[in-house]
Amino acid sequence: MAIRTEPFVMNMGPVHPSTHGVYRMRLTLDGEVVVDVEPVIGYLHRGIEKLAEQRSWTGVIPLTDRLDYISSMSNNLAYCLAVEKLAGIKVPERAEYLRIIMAELQRICNHLVAVGSFFNDNGAYYTPFLQMYREREKIIDLFEMVSGQRLTYNYMRIGGVSQDIPPEFLPALDKFLKQFPLAVDTFDKFLKDNEILLARAKGVGILTSEMAIDYGITGPVLRASGVAWDLRKEDPYSIYDRFEFDIPTCSAGDSYDRYRIRMLEIRQCLRILEQAVKQVPDGPVKADVPHFLHPPVGEAYGRIESPKGEFGFYVVSDGSVAPYRCHIRSTSLINISVIRELVLGWKLADLVTIFGSIDICLGEVDR
Repeated sequence: MAIRTEPFVMNMGPVHPSTHGVYRMRLTLDGEVVVDVEPVIGYLHRGIEKLAEQRSWTGVIPLTDRLDYISSMSNNLAYCLAVEKLAGIKVPERAEYLRIIMAELQRICNHLVAVGSFFNDNGAYYTPFLQMYREREKIIDLFEMVSGQRLTYNYMRIGGVSQDIPPEFLPALDKFLKQFPLAVDTFDKFLKDNEILLARAKGVGILTSEMAIDYGITGPVLRASGVAWDLRKEDPYSIYDRFEFDIPTCSAGDSYDRYRIRMLEIRQCLRILEQAVKQVPDGPVKADVPHFLHPPVGEAYGRIESPKGEFGFYVVSDGSVAPYRCHIRSTSLINISVIRELVLGWKLADLVTIFGSIDICLGEVDR
């Protein structure tokens, strides 16, 4: 016998951690079943794209830190690549290696937060989250050595990096690279086959490869659906073409695969870091670039494979000291656009699992 129910509307968010920031979903529910979802963004109103027009080209860099504040180093890099392309600036070899080291350490940081919070969303209250934060702190210590900061790092510069690494950095990084694989093995041992996670995430929120491509999804969310697309391989920037690493993929495209792909990517980050540490040369860490840069009139787009996917800056110069236009290709905004397709017909508890598996940062969405 079917039970007739009356659909009702419920607002979910904006709260931490269930919506990962200032994000609200206007849900239409039939009991616990999700009938419709209307995403609501726009609570931060940072206006970074507009603020960039009032600053020097170098002065924009601190604004980029605050976008995806879980991956500040990556934000810095994407912007610097765009300006360097526009101005025709060549980066010294040592600076290129330091950039790659910071970018891959940042990728590990991001994935530890993403996976830890995903388990928190699925009821493993705090234990996996804090264990992963413990490992993340070791990387934060390394970032503090080079930038003096522990969250919004301001290290990349147009033409290189702000300063060379201190003498204790590489030994500390080498120690981390020897210890961290054991932590990854431990995480996999206790989490990969957890029966509660399997019940909540396997087969839940399936994103097909066709749907992912149609929506312009990138990063781990795309690769979890079986599409081996990574800008570090497909459109190499910086010196990524010098390193040997694989692009892991999964096949189901469900919430479980979106968790697994990040753990697999962490192991590839370690491969890149081990090679970079051995190859890093001596030399300058910054090209001779004036603080008040005047790039030629024109436009350029710089993009990277950020921890969450393709992240880019489109910049336009009118020959002045400040960008005429700066537009950000937000990975999180595009990846979250598919949420309605994934959650319809699932229950409210499943929505939390699906949403958490996408991994977004609202600082980047409402830019």
